Amino acid sequence: MQNLKLPITIDPFKSAQRRLVCEGVFSISGMNRLLAVCENSSEQVKVKFSFHVDERGLSVISGTGSALVKLTCQRCTDMFEHELNIDFVFSPVKNQDAIAELPSYYDAIELDENGEVNLLELVEEELILEVPLVPRHNPKDCSAPADSTWGELPEELEKPNPFDVLKQLK
Repeated sequence: MQNLKLPITIDPFKSAQRRLVCEGVFSISGMNRLLAVCENSSEQVKVKFSFHVDERGLSVISGTGSALVKLTCQRCTDMFEHELNIDFVFSPVKNQDAIAELPSYYDAIELDENGEVNLLELVEEELILEVPLVPRHNPKDCSAPADSTWGELPEELEKPNPFDVLKQLK
């Protein structure tokens, strides 16, 4: 296994033929879309990529990654650290027609105009998908009171039943 400085873009077909495995880091500061939903706690995203050709002859990009980010708790509005861990398996496709022919256990990733895959964008999109929809501390770590209520619904007023009119018709 080679420990390389990770390239931003790579030719997935040549890399799969060479059975390339690379491990390295990307800078979080270059991931503007991720930083729009959270703040960086660590400066780097650790990523490992593995390229190979499967038994069907398809090129495959698989890998893992992790990053430590700061999120705002939606209960108490304090910042807390959260580790984002990703696992991915992609197969590069040249056009939309090839996506339909791809096995369901692979996610499709389209090639750019140069026939390459942007690894930085791939990792950034996977990290964004791992950000919780409603970020919250563990209840024991949260500074919001445990017995707090978030609003009470007013008691329903007695509304007349609209079908009472039908009873009169009988």
